[in-house]
Amino acid sequence: MAFATFERGIHPPDKKSLSKESPIRTATSPKRVVIPIIQHIGAPCKLSVKTGQEVKKGEVVALPEGFVSAPVHSSVSGKITAITDISLPTGRVVPAVVIQNDMKETWIDLKEDKDFLTLSPEYLKNKVKEAGIVGMGGAAFPTHVKLSPPKEKPIDVVIINGAECEPYLTADYRLMLERAMDIVNGLKILMVILGVKNGFIGIENNKPDAIQEMQKAVSGDPDIKVIPLEVKYPQGAEKMLIKACVGREVPPRALPMDVGVVVQNVGTAVAVYEAVRFGKPLIERVMTFTGEAVNNPSNLYVKIGTTISDLVSDCGGFKTQPTKLISGGPMMGFAVSNLDIPITKGTSGVVALTEQEISHINKYGPCIRCGRCIEACPMGLMPSMLSIFSEKGFFEEAKAYNLFDCFECGSCAYVCPSKRPIVQFVRLAKSQTKP
Repeated sequence: MAFATFERGIHPPDKKSLSKESPIRTATSPKRVVIPIIQHIGAPCKLSVKTGQEVKKGEVVALPEGFVSAPVHSSVSGKITAITDISLPTGRVVPAVVIQNDMKETWIDLKEDKDFLTLSPEYLKNKVKEAGIVGMGGAAFPTHVKLSPPKEKPIDVVIINGAECEPYLTADYRLMLERAMDIVNGLKILMVILGVKNGFIGIENNKPDAIQEMQKAVSGDPDIKVIPLEVKYPQGAEKMLIKACVGREVPPRALPMDVGVVVQNVGTAVAVYEAVRFGKPLIERVMTFTGEAVNNPSNLYVKIGTTISDLVSDCGGFKTQPTKLISGGPMMGFAVSNLDIPITKGTSGVVALTEQEISHINKYGPCIRCGRCIEACPMGLMPSMLSIFSEKGFFEEAKAYNLFDCFECGSCAYVCPSKRPIVQFVRLAKSQTKP
């Protein structure tokens, strides 16, 4: 049987067996949280609290200053002990609110709407906005913005991304097994907001039990279909997922809304359901802490602002000192330099790699013009030329090779026999030019 897919791509070892059998468990509540006030793509937020202030769980600590932005809430109740600058995994330095957890779990007042699917689209969208929900697959794009397409770009399809094609990560897989109906309810809310009657859930075929659970959850609803996908990276990228699920090609430099589609992650769908049904802001998320260096690889329900060091303790520590620690997956994540980095809304996982796991990555050499990166690139680009131009400082020339069509999936670097840091060269070129 042929499964839905896209052209090109790669097949890295998935390493999901380390944590896939680990049910989601609630991480130990940390003594303090470090909450960055910028956890999304778009305009920064403005602090709405001050040092010494007492806050409740779910209370707003930073307000958006633009449409493409999202409020930030406290994930614990307690006292604000500091407002300081921290480094995110991307290297960006942002303000953060440090809160001493009083361990009382004192919530703001929450209101439950049991008949949430009967509410107006505008009301539902506003609930999503107030909850500070962003894309939880890693991109962290404010969800309410995706749900506000221009009138000239009508949406007729919503796709829930359950591919989770990044190696090692299993948080979405566990969500589909354990909270299938919450995901479907989140999808239904998204469909109501957008006025859409066609919903799809795309899942790679290496997760047959998740496919089965989601099919059970949508049984009896002819408007929602579960699409088994070929196991291939980057199957979960928006443009690839749209091609696989509905056969539509998103043109270069265009967005999914340009072909009538909105894509949301599995975790985002759950957050939407919790926000609309219970009034709960996005202050916790499911993420995977895994890798050969970890004693007990786990899928954890974590408070936003929990530091990696707390997760290390929660998972039994390291059995060997990791050589590299990655926020996100190994293909598109960012290496971090210390354990004080906090978990944010977009942190899908943390991977601790041993020296043996990365021993094949030696000092990179010159491009040998083998063309493997071109064969692998899901966007049909010439990554070799992008990296060569960027390495030489010819950034405008790189731009002429459709630099900004690259979404930095890392397929090129994975197959490169010279181990060239192609993605890093692409990021450098992008930082030196304008789209």
